[in-house]
Amino acid sequence: MINPLEFSEREEVVNMSFIEIKGLSKIFLQGNQKIYGIRNVNISIERGTFMSVIGRSGSGKSTFLNLVGGIENPTSGEVFFDGKSIHQFKDKELTKFRNQHIGYVFQQYHLLKELTVLENIRLPLDIGRKAYDHSYEEELLDLLGLKDRTDFYPSQLSGGQQQRVAIARALITRPDLILADEPTGNLDKQSGDQIIRFMKETNRLFGQTYIIVTHNKEIADYTDREITIDDGEIINDIDLLDVRENEVIK
Repeated sequence: MINPLEFSEREEVVNMSFIEIKGLSKIFLQGNQKIYGIRNVNISIERGTFMSVIGRSGSGKSTFLNLVGGIENPTSGEVFFDGKSIHQFKDKELTKFRNQHIGYVFQQYHLLKELTVLENIRLPLDIGRKAYDHSYEEELLDLLGLKDRTDFYPSQLSGGQQQRVAIARALITRPDLILADEPTGNLDKQSGDQIIRFMKETNRLFGQTYIIVTHNKEIADYTDREITIDDGEIINDIDLLDVRENEVIK
């Protein structure tokens, strides 16, 4: 069972307004009816934050994640990265920005079955025509327990191992932000706990900001900040580090 108190100390990271979300709304049309996926969200996220987004099915969690990642355009509002509004980028600029600065982890692993573990991990580098950093690659493989699986194919791996490959693939370009949509949703409890531990460790070592969408409260409680979305609105925003520190003091 996950014990969040194992990670109760604050990491030494540069706290700045890495991501600023201002007045963010997304409206979907169903016939003549307007449905808010996200409604007037305002939030700041510091660099290096390990954050979760929870809420019931259909509450707007995934829409929020897609807007932050530039996968969807908002009806109104802005998402700023280091002061730059990503939704003002042209299509090619936005694609380049995402490839350079954002890594994605999904509930489905989206590994290419005809490629080995190492080839799947290197795929973003190959697409971007970037050189391999073998030292960093080895560090990732060692951290995620994949050093003896590099020549395996996805069909030879367990679900947990495949998700670890997906995490390594997301990290291989050294992005600033990792967006994870239900990364433990297809895994049993033990494998899910391992995945969130791996994510936390990469956050600690490499400093990437994580935004993790989950319906699992136990997984969310393992993060450092937990926001709850309901009907497209943020109804709760908890600094879990403060909560744990107060529990230790008591």
